[in-house]
Amino acid sequence: MAASTHTVTNQVPPLVGYDVFGTDQVLTEAVERHSAPALLDTVRAELTALGTAAGSAEVQEWGALANENPPKLRTHDRYGNRIDEVDFHPAWHHLLGGAVSAGLTDAWGRPDGHLRRAAGFLVWTQAEAGHGCPVSMTHAAVPALRAEPELAAEWEPRLTSHRYAPGLLPAAAKAGALLGMGMTEKQGGSDVRANTTAALPLDAAGEYLLTGHKWFCSAPMCDGFLVLAQAPGGLTCFLVPRVLPDGTRNVFRIQRLKDKLGNRSNASAEVEFDGTWARRVGEEGRGVSVIIGMVAATRVDCVLGSAALMRQSVAQAVHHATYRSAFGGELIDKPLMRNVLADLALESEAATTLGLRLAAAQDADTDAERAFLRLAVPAAKYWVTKRCTPVVAEALECLGGNGYVEESGLPRLLRESPLNSIWEGSGNVQALDVLRALQREPDALNAFLQEIGRARGADHRLDAAIKDLLTELADLSGIEARARRLVERMALVLQGSLLVRWAPPEVADLFCASRLGRDWGTAFGTLPATLDLASVVERARPV
Repeated sequence: MAASTHTVTNQVPPLVGYDVFGTDQVLTEAVERHSAPALLDTVRAELTALGTAAGSAEVQEWGALANENPPKLRTHDRYGNRIDEVDFHPAWHHLLGGAVSAGLTDAWGRPDGHLRRAAGFLVWTQAEAGHGCPVSMTHAAVPALRAEPELAAEWEPRLTSHRYAPGLLPAAAKAGALLGMGMTEKQGGSDVRANTTAALPLDAAGEYLLTGHKWFCSAPMCDGFLVLAQAPGGLTCFLVPRVLPDGTRNVFRIQRLKDKLGNRSNASAEVEFDGTWARRVGEEGRGVSVIIGMVAATRVDCVLGSAALMRQSVAQAVHHATYRSAFGGELIDKPLMRNVLADLALESEAATTLGLRLAAAQDADTDAERAFLRLAVPAAKYWVTKRCTPVVAEALECLGGNGYVEESGLPRLLRESPLNSIWEGSGNVQALDVLRALQREPDALNAFLQEIGRARGADHRLDAAIKDLLTELADLSGIEARARRLVERMALVLQGSLLVRWAPPEVADLFCASRLGRDWGTAFGTLPATLDLASVVERARPV
């Protein structure tokens, strides 16, 4: 029966049935900028197909269903046998299958692989973020495994396969495999050198039995896990398969699943090892140096994941303001709302531009680019992930009460938004990592300064910010207490230098005025109103 009390008007149509990639000017320009010209058409076609899928009603429904139906742990079968399995909703498998088939675990062996994967990860994460965890870990495991060439030769083709093969079977029997990680323990957290899990060598070379636990082990239905344990020679990296080569289950006891703030579609488990068979990765005592390659890659994904959440939030806010009328006109034309939207769009553009620059550096893989990444990755991880939550919260507010309702999708983005700032080392860990690089690796600082120096002379506010940064870097005494301040400035100056070089003048002007020139308040929507806000908002509109 039709409602007789009122007519529904002035409600915004859903943002659905659109190309998430093609409607993102910042991302499309970054791909064009960094792609090899001969590959550009191929890369565009890949990302257009993925973006069209990500914006479809079907895939958006998968995202909602995967979060409304969180994974369930089954420790035993009906007969009392230990099975340690986690059941996921079919939507989770659809999303994960889409990611794998799109090559989001395949970056290390194809031309422009990191760029293609980074752009795809940023696009597909906007449909649903939780399944990105096993995608990211699988991608990032490759450099760690290469510390043991025999293992890499065996596992790398499975991890980079474009075929998703769920279910617990021997990895050799599967068309593709996923890999997770387990580093932290109850007593140590990020201080992994405090780990107590013990590794007992067996007679067969490179084989061990592990006894201990892991406090956070995400995506426990992966085919294997890279873990850290104490071997006779010190903290060592190991590969733990879920299923042994003979088809029997390895000892991998899932004690419970975490009840998390967000990331509800993904299972994060507490696991115990009790005579668990493992293969050594790298030399004994070199566990941290082996797994750091995996950590560096997942930190880039933290930047990209946060950039994706910001982009989707800003797209929703601008879309809403385009179609919603209030006080005699569309919201997008109201000067104060325009200021808020432009401020959010700046934050999103800076994050995306920096994330794709990191991916391009990974592809280049030169000494200079590796040195640049040594500082740029932890600095970007620190800052971009911290900006995510306030951006998403402000974007939600742009929708008013409608944004606070689950059906809008913004509450799920808000719950997800703090995750990347915590995963792979929280803010203090990133800041301290930057300090270590500054003190131990002079080439890293030289490469970082060369990067920001490429924009020197183009904007007086950027030049002043670089000068101030150099002053701070010249005095490292008592630096730990001001490490966050220093790393924030490094990240902002880096973002500003990239936008001055590559963004439209109105974007670079606003960023330098507000973030570097300090002509800005402490809340979004406090940009200098004399500058071109309308063009910045229009650039962010998903059309």
